[in-house]
Amino acid sequence: MRKAYYRRGPDHRGERRVDFVELRRRFDFRSIEIGRWVKADERELAAAYFYDALCDLMCILNGPEVLISQRGTLAFQYAIGGRPGMAAHYNPATRCFSLAKNAGPGSIAHEWFHALDHYLADKVFMDALPGMFASRAWLMDATPVAHALNDNLQACFAAIMLDASGQQPSQLMQRSLDMDQQLGSQYYSLPEEVCARAFEAFVQDHSICNHFLVKGTKSSPEAERGLFPQGEQREQINFAFRAYFDRLGQALRQTDV
Repeated sequence: MRKAYYRRGPDHRGERRVDFVELRRRFDFRSIEIGRWVKADERELAAAYFYDALCDLMCILNGPEVLISQRGTLAFQYAIGGRPGMAAHYNPATRCFSLAKNAGPGSIAHEWFHALDHYLADKVFMDALPGMFASRAWLMDATPVAHALNDNLQACFAAIMLDASGQQPSQLMQRSLDMDQQLGSQYYSLPEEVCARAFEAFVQDHSICNHFLVKGTKSSPEAERGLFPQGEQREQINFAFRAYFDRLGQALRQTDV
């Protein structure tokens, strides 16, 4: 692990040292696993980075700890269980996201949103298939569960994937489709991937800045190819996400879950 990541935000730890036990206890993660090749000093540094990143995410989303662990259902791994050629990934079968030791940091926001997208599917749609993401269910016209929060989430999906008419792909979706066509594959235009990149942009546009949490939505090869929201669409997506997470955070605090 490199020794420093750029961060601008509130002090969550003061002079305290934190470890993964405290991190798990505070957010109530189902489990946290650390690779055996992570040395003691690297483990302590990683715990501090993760702690700040997840506290920053909680502040950005304006929600309580239970939102971050998704009611204690989410697990994560660091420097363990990786996949060849992948810095980070989310596994729906185990509800766990994994980050590689050296390449994973900066991917937390993306993978965390995959987990939320998956967690919400059967709560937002009556007929979402097992293992499906809410974003994919929405694009397939699944039957929504009537609730104001669900309306807000669907507004996020519409802002991300549809143009102003609501009938054609948005600029972000079209550029994602074009990229997949160029590559002869299907990845960038998957609804769960488009929405995770849009969420990354929302997080990075906040006044709190943490490159261990997210980076690259403004300056990266993918950003240069238009694979993150841009201009007016980015503003509309951010507005939709803000409305959703403000309402979600308020609901979670009121129910004290």
